[in-house]
Amino acid sequence: MKNVKMYEPQDKMITLIKDNYSVLQSLSSFGINLGFGDKTVEETCQINGVDCYTFLAVVNYTINNYAIDDDDERISVPTLLHYLEASHRYYLDFQLPFIRRELEESIAGDDTLGRLMLRFYDEYAQEIRRHMKYEEKTLFPYVQSLIDGHPLPDYNVEMFSKHHESADKKLRELKLLIIKYLPGDQHLNSKLTAALYDIYNNEEWLSQHAEVEDHIFTPAIRRMEQRLKQDDVTKNISSMVFKGGQDNGEALSERERDVIIGVVQGLQNKEIADRLYISVNTVITHRRNIARKLQIHSPAGLTIYAIVNGLVDISSVKL
Repeated sequence: MKNVKMYEPQDKMITLIKDNYSVLQSLSSFGINLGFGDKTVEETCQINGVDCYTFLAVVNYTINNYAIDDDDERISVPTLLHYLEASHRYYLDFQLPFIRRELEESIAGDDTLGRLMLRFYDEYAQEIRRHMKYEEKTLFPYVQSLIDGHPLPDYNVEMFSKHHESADKKLRELKLLIIKYLPGDQHLNSKLTAALYDIYNNEEWLSQHAEVEDHIFTPAIRRMEQRLKQDDVTKNISSMVFKGGQDNGEALSERERDVIIGVVQGLQNKEIADRLYISVNTVITHRRNIARKLQIHSPAGLTIYAIVNGLVDISSVKL
């Protein structure tokens, strides 16, 4: 029966493992070592330098499909990136070769059908390796560039989503072929059964790996991309404001600054004219010159300019 418990930071790590032994495969990918005694999940994560919230988000999702909101800002992208990179190394460097050895040992040397099965497995392994290498070469460096605040050009997470295809159909086909058509004697049957058991386990692991990428990792990358775009817009606006009219070499006159202050304070043209002892037409002329020099045409834009350049105090501005 599927465990429906929602694991929390104060739960014992050993309890989580006893309830869900499949989590053992994920521990090393997160960088969590065994030997944690009776420590809580939070204590174990702290000792191993792992973000506890992200660890539990992955665990609760893969165990019981407890999803997180797409706009959850608490997910640690560096923790997820490390987890996925380590998962790739585990699967490519250990699990794929291990299962192949199991299959090879469970097939008689002169078994032509068995050798065809091995060739089929090699094709599957090549497909998985190609997909994971694509992520390592393209996606992961891009995500690291986002973390560093300098995203690589000509790529985004939507390109990864379109490329993200699974080889699980080929693995299911391999299992059925082995079960239905691969003959074996009593001596080799136990080895073949063990190999099949590992294939089933790894089919589930691959499915969970893809789901974590699709439902936790990808939304987190989208949030980073959106946040960096917003930061870029803010920087551009600030740059324009700080530059003021310096691009064309025309500085604001003292009277033009006075007019800006009046606009920021919400005064109409006639009120500004009365305050400065000038005509309304002169105020209008000043406002045209201000717009030309600053390339700012709205009262809101002038308010930002006035605050940034110290013409008014932010506390005196009515929002």
